[in-house]
Amino acid sequence: MEIKPVAYIHNDFKTKFAVPRQSGISDIPSTIVFEKEYCDENAVRGIEGFSHLWLIWGFSENIRESHSLTVRPPRLGGNVRLGVFATRSPFRPNNLGLSSVKLVKSEFKNGTLTLTVNGADLIDGTPIYDIKPYVKYSDCHENAVSGFADSEEFNILKVEIDNQLLNKLPKEKRQTLLTILENDPRPAYQNDSERVYGFEFAEFEIKFTVEGNTLKVKDIYAK
Repeated sequence: MEIKPVAYIHNDFKTKFAVPRQSGISDIPSTIVFEKEYCDENAVRGIEGFSHLWLIWGFSENIRESHSLTVRPPRLGGNVRLGVFATRSPFRPNNLGLSSVKLVKSEFKNGTLTLTVNGADLIDGTPIYDIKPYVKYSDCHENAVSGFADSEEFNILKVEIDNQLLNKLPKEKRQTLLTILENDPRPAYQNDSERVYGFEFAEFEIKFTVEGNTLKVKDIYAK
């Protein structure tokens, strides 16, 4: 079976570093832009009756030509091997991802069809292969058990940033960056208080350190 993108997603995540670990845990916005073949408002007729959507997409940045049947989940320190089908590892036999996002609005303008969504865990330019509405009576399971992920702790960091640095960003990007930093963008298995971490966000490079529960921004500069 051959599949092709129906759309591509666009946001301020230029690399996988600092992308939310799972979908739906942030309100960071993204825009889904449909390919020309699907730029017809009839393709999304009725979609605004749903608050959330499922995105089926591709791990387009994966460069591995082979895959393993076991992987090392970062949330377990990278030292424990589990079956690939028992994890959400991006390195999968078919490189397909599944994410639940919040629909903000749909828009058809000047021949372009777009969806604005919050909570995506995808990098800029990721291909979207299908979109389906989230249906709460069947998709929400109140008593679900989540294996090793049930023990995951979401640690919110205190962010220290000089206003002079923050003001380098466009005003509409500042709160988004603070949200990313508060949610600890480091890989789960890294905890070096001396290390200066960096990632690209909205055409800027962000440099920071983390000591304990405090993240300190060291520099922000345009790429």
